[in-house]
Amino acid sequence: MYAIIETGGKQYRVSEGSVCRVEKLPADAGTEVVFEKVLVINNEDETQVGSPYVAGAKVLGKVLSHGKGKKIIVFKFKPKKNYRRKQGHRQPFTQVIIEKIELPVG
Repeated sequence: MYAIIETGGKQYRVSEGSVCRVEKLPADAGTEVVFEKVLVINNEDETQVGSPYVAGAKVLGKVLSHGKGKKIIVFKFKPKKNYRRKQGHRQPFTQVIIEKIELPVG
């Protein structure tokens, strides 16, 4: 069984027990989070597709930790104009373990 959820403007394919890195959430480590924007739920025998979301479906998770991703370098350059700008960036993330996928009632 798996579900496709939307959080932070991105979509993630998750299943029970899987660990995923999502965009940073305003929750402390060890707290429960509920993802209510469920796009697709695939059970072994049927698939439910929302328009845009599956009504009544939820995905429950637990925040494991927060962190920052790998550093990327942003370098801007314009030839013959003596223009160079170097900037680094590390994207923050939240690591979540998926505990349960709740199907809609009915």
